[in-house]
Parts: sequence; C-alpha cells; structure tokens
Amino acid sequence: MSSQHSADRPTRSTRRTFLTASAAAAAATVAAPLAAAPAAALEAGPPPGPGRPARPQQPDRELSVLLREVDRDRIEATVRRLAAFGTRHTLSNQDDPIRGIGAARDWIFAQLSGYAAASGGRMTVELQSYVQEPASRIPTATRITNVVATLRGDSSPGRTYVITGHYDSRATDVMDAVSDAPGADDDASGVAVLMELARLLATRHTEATIVLAAVAGEEQGLYGSGYLAKQLKAAGVDVQGMFSNDIIGSSTADDGTRDPRAVRLFAEGVPTAETPAEASTRQSVGGENDSPSRQLARFVSDVAENGATGMGVRVIYRRDRYLRGSDHISFLREGWPAGRFTEPNEDFAHQHQDVRVVDGVQYGDLPEFCDFDYITRVARVNGATLWSLAQAPGTPKGATIVTTNLTNDTTLRWQRGDEPDLAGYEVVWRETTAAEWQKVIAVGDVTEVTVDLSKDNVFFGIRAVDRDGHRSPVAFPKPGS
Repeated sequence: MSSQHSADRPTRSTRRTFLTASAAAAAATVAAPLAAAPAAALEAGPPPGPGRPARPQQPDRELSVLLREVDRDRIEATVRRLAAFGTRHTLSNQDDPIRGIGAARDWIFAQLSGYAAASGGRMTVELQSYVQEPASRIPTATRITNVVATLRGDSSPGRTYVITGHYDSRATDVMDAVSDAPGADDDASGVAVLMELARLLATRHTEATIVLAAVAGEEQGLYGSGYLAKQLKAAGVDVQGMFSNDIIGSSTADDGTRDPRAVRLFAEGVPTAETPAEASTRQSVGGENDSPSRQLARFVSDVAENGATGMGVRVIYRRDRYLRGSDHISFLREGWPAGRFTEPNEDFAHQHQDVRVVDGVQYGDLPEFCDFDYITRVARVNGATLWSLAQAPGTPKGATIVTTNLTNDTTLRWQRGDEPDLAGYEVVWRETTAAEWQKVIAVGDVTEVTVDLSKDNVFFGIRAVDRDGHRSPVAFPKPGS
C-alpha cells in the first residue's frame, strides 16, 4: 500500500519502501478514538491483504446521551394526536381547526416551532406550500403544504441530510377525503419519529445541516416530497443523504409474525438518474451494488446496529416494495442518495382499511395496532444515523480509480474536503462477492494513494475521517486516468 500526493511520485521500488512507513504514520494520524465492535460482529473473517478488519462505528458520548433521551411516551402521544384528527387526507378540509389535514398541519407546525424556540435561532420552521393543479389523484387544484424544520449546521452548513414522514392519510378508497382515516402506522409513526428527533436536536450543535420534514400528498402521488426535493435542488443544496420513514409503527404481520428488533431499509442499486452510458460503464467495471444509496445503507448499518439502538438494520437491495413507493423516490429522481425505513412485517388487514368492526374485530389504521416501543427503537436508528452523518466529514467527492495502466496495484484519487476538523482518509476494500466492506487502510491527509492490491480482484472505496474518529459514508470510485 502506498500514499502520496500526485505531484510527488517516487519510483516503484522506493514507493513500496515508503508505503510501509507511510501506512504506519497515516494510521496514527487517522486513529479513531471511537470504540471498536468485537470481531464476532463480522460474519466471516476478513480476507488476506493490506489493512485491518473493518469494524462498526460505535456511538460517541453525545450520541449515547441523545439516544437515551428518545421519549417513548412523547412518540405515543404524537401518534395518538395525529390519529385524532379523524382524517388527514390531502383532499380533506384545510380550514377546519379540529378535523382534516389543515388541523394536523397547524398542530405539527406549532409543535415544531416550540422545539425550534429552544435552538437559539439555529432551527427554523416553515410552512412550504404550493398549489397542485389537477393531476393523478388530484381532481381539483389543491394546496399542498409541507412542514419543514431546518437545523443549520455550524461548520459545514451547505452539506445537508433530510428525513421525512408523510402526515397525510387515506382510507381504502384513495379518493375518499371524508371517511375516517386515522393513519396511525401509515404514517403518523414516521411523523412522530421526525418530531421527536427535532425536539432532541434543537438544543444540540451539529456540523452539517439537518432537514426534518412532515410532507403531504404522499398517498396521492409523492407530491409534497417532490416539491421539497425540487426546491432544495433549485437552491443548490448539497443533499448527501435522505431517508423516508414510512410505516414504522409495528413489527407484527397480519399472520402474527413478529420481528421487533429489525427495521427494513430499502436502497436501490444503479441510480435511476444515471445516463445509459454511465450505467453501461458501471456494468463493465463492476459496482452494480455500489450506488450512493447502497453506500448510505452500509453507513446506516455501520453506525446504528448496536446496543444503544437495540435494533438490526435489514438492508433490502431494492428501490421499494412491489406496487408501493415512498417519498425517498422524489429524492432519487433528483440524483441524491436516499432510502426508505419501514417495518419488517406489514399488517395488510389494517393498512388502508376503513375504520369498522366486523364480527367483533376492529379494523383500520388505529393507534391500538402500533407498537410504541418499536417506534422508539426506530427513532434511535434514525437518530444514530442523522447524528453520525452530520458530525462526520462529507462523502469524498471526485473519487476515481486509475484504469489506464496495466499494473497489479491500484491507484485512487479524490478531492480533499474543506471540513475544519478533517484528519484524513481511509481506503476500504472487499472481495467482489462480499456485500460489506471487509478491510480498511488508513492513508492520512492525502488525495492520492496506491495500494498493493489488484483492482481486477476487489472493490475499493474511500471515506473521510475527522479528528474525533467520525467516518463519512464511502465514495465508490469511477474509472479514470
């Protein structure tokens, strides 16, 4: 393994001698004080080759405190309050102070504004509205309003991470704006998670910016999240990760199957925004499993599968479920990495069902069918993810792997980040048949490295590390010269 700036390239013989010393120095420079997980956490032993085994990132002290403060009772109260509006259908009454989507909108705005008041001006809350002209599932011009809380980062405010839950609901008939549609699981549960995290984050300082948005119009066609994503794109915001929390209220399926310690995270492969030429290049050099969204999902598993959250993250290599779609798709369409959190087993007997009693059995998406301990654990997964992203350096940009030389080593290049606490970089690698990164090599504060390992045989990635040991998501390098 070797490490050097592009302007200083020693010969091959001296380079290999230099590499050994450089690796030792770099390891000391980028040494992470975060506790390492036990080796038993790995599914199999790492392959032979340069570097040390890759280990999950454990919570720092501030994150551990934050996760302990996630309040189950507040989450339950939020779900019950949202369900009590009767219906939150996008086409329901927007001016009734008691029932309908307008009443829910105003309540969410008031709650988030109260949390923001404790932020010292760092968190702002807005009603982001537009009029949707007639379209699919929108028969008449309809005002759609997102409630958006933005916590501005201290040192890297331009870098942004987003989570959403949709506060609209529906009955069996997606066009029925009158019948009761409490929407406890779908998706008061997701809104409750983002509201609880807004409360906890408002009093804390983060390096990057976090957006927590309760969006509308999801059931009618992702209208609210589509508008939010387009507004962020038009403003030139650098969105480096987004998560939709949609149907995270229970782990129990309609047949009684339970998996209370797991949450699914859907992550697409080859990005939809890629051109055919880019997709063809990716297929020819490998990396079908290395989209930015999949790297983001690996990051979530790395930082959120631990005793502090009490959860496992089951990454699903798909954009979303069959016949379904959530608000992360709006961000994927803009070319940003995004994923969807959802419960491991769905109860279709209650989802999108009208509130009724049949043979003594109550149906409908009611709070009684939610598991509030489960939602609390999903909130901790989200909290661990957001905090770890916002406190770490950004994902390295401009990552390339030199493919124009016939050699048995590998040269990687990338752009240096501008974070004030940036300590350096790590190269990660894995066998082409492995799903997770297996080895890591500390290379120091450089922008080029040559590794004594053939690019033909393994996959490489680059991630940034700060002085406190926080690691960024991995950047998968594109072929270059």
